[in-house]
Amino acid sequence: MSIEIKMPALSPTMEEGTLAKWLVKEGDTVSSGDLMAEIETDKATMEFEAVDEGTIAKIVVPEGTDNVKVGAVIAILAEEGEDADDIEAPSKSETPKPENDEGKPDASDPNKTGGEAKSAKRGVEQAEDHGKPATSAGPAPTQDGERIKASPLARRIAADKGIDLAGVTGSGPRGRIVKADVEGAKPGAKPAEKAAPATAEAPAAAPVEPKSVWFDDSIPHEEEKLSNIRKTIARRLTEAKQTIPHIYLTVDIRLDALLKLRGELNKSLEARGVKLSVNDLLIKALGVALEASPKCNVTFAGDKLIKYHRADVSVAVSTPSGLITPIIKDAANKSVSSISTEMKDLAGRAKENKLKPEEYQGGTASLSNMGMFGIKQFDAVINPPQGMILAVGAGEKRPYIVDDALSTATVMSATGSFDHRAIDGADGAAMLKLFKELVEAPLGMIA
Repeated sequence: MSIEIKMPALSPTMEEGTLAKWLVKEGDTVSSGDLMAEIETDKATMEFEAVDEGTIAKIVVPEGTDNVKVGAVIAILAEEGEDADDIEAPSKSETPKPENDEGKPDASDPNKTGGEAKSAKRGVEQAEDHGKPATSAGPAPTQDGERIKASPLARRIAADKGIDLAGVTGSGPRGRIVKADVEGAKPGAKPAEKAAPATAEAPAAAPVEPKSVWFDDSIPHEEEKLSNIRKTIARRLTEAKQTIPHIYLTVDIRLDALLKLRGELNKSLEARGVKLSVNDLLIKALGVALEASPKCNVTFAGDKLIKYHRADVSVAVSTPSGLITPIIKDAANKSVSSISTEMKDLAGRAKENKLKPEEYQGGTASLSNMGMFGIKQFDAVINPPQGMILAVGAGEKRPYIVDDALSTATVMSATGSFDHRAIDGADGAAMLKLFKELVEAPLGMIA
């Protein structure tokens, strides 16, 4: 019997992806573990391995196809003894729907794989109600028996206000009623009467222009389609700035002692082929500061606060496809040489889109260093659901007071962005003070 190969959920937040490249063709024989395709998720481009053995009978989804839903059939595998020519690709009606009517994976489907179930659960938790329990009310029918499309939050608001959804015009995808539509509706709204057929004398309705971002098309330009990674970056950063009250705290830090220690450590590590960067030492310092400042190593979660007992530092890495944040786990308790070796490996694979989900998903706080570009100081956007991010600028020679006398020192500005819902300004300031002390007297963090 033929086997349907379905679009996998390669990350907990993945709902759809781009089938970037097929690594096999129809007629090829595959075994368990063979690479079959490269799939671009909302985080990275990942390789998809075969689970079963057989012959590729049909490739249903051609490479380069965008927005392929998790659970959709992408290929058909013929088992031993089957004639691949006798197998037909499933029609759309035969292909199992990977989503429920609300546009998110069905978390209650027992037939889903473990990865798909996790993705579904995550999608439900991050739905429009931001973690509030969904109502159990079923879909409301219209007067003519057709189903009304509305989000769970819109249905709940409508029920609370006594609004008849049949009288509300939806502004969401495919006419779906969303929160904004019912918030502006009046209680007791009745279904709108169907418009009478237009007479011959009635003027034709003007065509509706599709919504788009305005730009001056007289300027020479080109258009580039956004990758799934870039779409995710845009969505998450917009969400972060709109929903997280940021508080920014900046401190100037003298680097001379850290630079001296780095030089000494690098001499002793030459035989092992390890070369420490300033960033490696800053990762260590942030990890130690976070572990010693538990009030800053947190996540705001609605009606509760998640307090972490370990400092996992996400480090911003720029790649050709966008920004990604591989994680140095338990940074406070790792040696600087281990951090350096691990960071080089993670950054290298990040630029090749070879990171595993567990290597970039999670983290308790982030570090973004733009010093190598000569940037003096900047404010970074918090990477949700984390509670803070540290933005580091370039070390530069500046006038500085040393032992009550004006001197010259190598100074770096570091700005912490804190989620003010979870972290008070005084607690953020205390953490930055400790970070400054660790960098200015670095032996204390490696002892």
